[in-house]
Amino acid sequence: VQLQASGGGLVQAGDSLRLSCAASGRTLSTYIMGWFRQSPGKEREFVAGISRGGGDTTYADSVKGRFTISRDNAKNTAYLQMNSLKPEDTAVYYCAAGDIIMVVTTSKAYRYWGKGTQVTVSS
Repeated sequence: VQLQASGGGLVQAGDSLRLSCAASGRTLSTYIMGWFRQSPGKEREFVAGISRGGGDTTYADSVKGRFTISRDNAKNTAYLQMNSLKPEDTAVYYCAAGDIIMVVTTSKAYRYWGKGTQVTVSS
């Protein structure tokens, strides 16, 4: 499966953005989906994950209550709605798909990765 993330940009603190992850090549419903992010000098970190059917979601503590992950399997697309953005949310955001049973926070569990999309939040 090929993944393409989009929707990043430059926003001010408190603003919102919605990232999209479009899949091609295989049906997205086959995979657990995750969003990760990486900022300069830091390791890639888990942001959010969602089960195949969309009923179960997991969030990093740093984004809980502000970010919402969702998916539309009919459109073969996953989303990350980001509200109340903070400067510390600035990073390159990646979507990933995994042949796994449940959401995990370890990046190595996800086989397929899209190119990242830059999110920059100014104070």
